[in-house]
Amino acid sequence: MEYVNLVLMGILILFLAQRFIPTKGVRHITTDELKKLIKNKNIQFVDVRTPGEFNQRKINQFQNIPLHQLAQKANALSKEKETIVICQSGMRSNKATKILKKLGFKSITNVKGGMSAW
Repeated sequence: MEYVNLVLMGILILFLAQRFIPTKGVRHITTDELKKLIKNKNIQFVDVRTPGEFNQRKINQFQNIPLHQLAQKANALSKEKETIVICQSGMRSNKATKILKKLGFKSITNVKGGMSAW
């Protein structure tokens, strides 16, 4: 019985760690760094919050593609252009970077702290 509990605990720890560990090959920037990049026309900006969150407070250069729709709507984005992703706190955008990486996007950046830090 103790062995089963240890295995279950290990699986739980791995699951949680996988959700919070930054995606390999993804750049992480602060909102101050984002402010320097925001006018760059060669970058695509994606906000993965819900439409309600997005409409309450947004950065004009960002297009809203909610996280739950990202995999289906990613074909509207260029895999070759740098993609900067933001959410409310950085958690959903971190998850979004994993989705984009799996879909073959080349240059992905996550905004640390999200809109809460903006």
